[in-house]
Amino acid sequence: MDVMTMDANTIAAADHTARHWQYDPIGPVAPGSEQHKVMLCRMLLDTINPYKPAVIDWPVLDAPTLARVTSLPIWDIAVQTEGRARLRIASYAATIADPLLREAFERMAFEEGRHKEVLSHLVAFYGIALEPEPEYKVPRDPEWGFLVTGYSECIDSFFAFGLFELARRSGFFPTELVETFEPVIQEEGRHILFFINWVAWHKRRMKLWRRPWFFLKVLGVWAFLIGERIGLARDVGGSKNDANFAVSGASSVAAEDIDTATLMDLCLAEDARRMAGYDRRLLRPTTMPTLVRFARLFIRPKRKLQPITASM
Repeated sequence: MDVMTMDANTIAAADHTARHWQYDPIGPVAPGSEQHKVMLCRMLLDTINPYKPAVIDWPVLDAPTLARVTSLPIWDIAVQTEGRARLRIASYAATIADPLLREAFERMAFEEGRHKEVLSHLVAFYGIALEPEPEYKVPRDPEWGFLVTGYSECIDSFFAFGLFELARRSGFFPTELVETFEPVIQEEGRHILFFINWVAWHKRRMKLWRRPWFFLKVLGVWAFLIGERIGLARDVGGSKNDANFAVSGASSVAAEDIDTATLMDLCLAEDARRMAGYDRRLLRPTTMPTLVRFARLFIRPKRKLQPITASM
């Protein structure tokens, strides 16, 4: 469907479909079952948003807004992350024999490539200079590559949900730009929902002797991602001591300083809101919300955040 020919009602219907989905069979669905596989695949395949990056009508920004957007130190990282994600997911998809599961993985890889295309059009339209992209290499272990991408998105999306809402509230991004990026942000929510359910299904389907190795592999992925994010915080923050990268990013898109507790509350609220429309029998990502809720017990906010006003 060509986005340029879609009227407002059609766009709204596509957006609603991408955010709300129920699996037809009623009753419990056991993780690892055939029904679980069908449910997680159908969630991803039935909630496709048909937008096309090539025909996005980018809003013209006034000089101060343009300066704020182009000065964000995220565009190189964002474009390269999506490029690596597409290749890693596509590489793992090529190893899957099950037709339905493979179709879902290929859809996820396509959407990651589409995210990169959106970002490429954005930086070109607004004249944002990027470093030359590195060569994206096929992972030697496709499962490792997909696990790195999946858990990475679980971390990044959790904070991106809050930062995106903070930018919307503060007016850092104009309404037109927020609406343009909204489908991309929601797609990342669908991806981590699919990933978490696939991990649960995958673990229960593998032979018992493989499970300890898979557990160790997942621990290795988390160790790799923690080290990677410490490096990113140093590079983007411009300081060897800037371990509080999320709050630094929040300060750059907020109209006023925002404290750690307030940012935590916003990320938790936005994570719950973006997951709320999907079938409750699907497992939800819990690692980041659990860690943040625990840390939040020891941190007091400096001010109260305004209630969420964005509609789903």
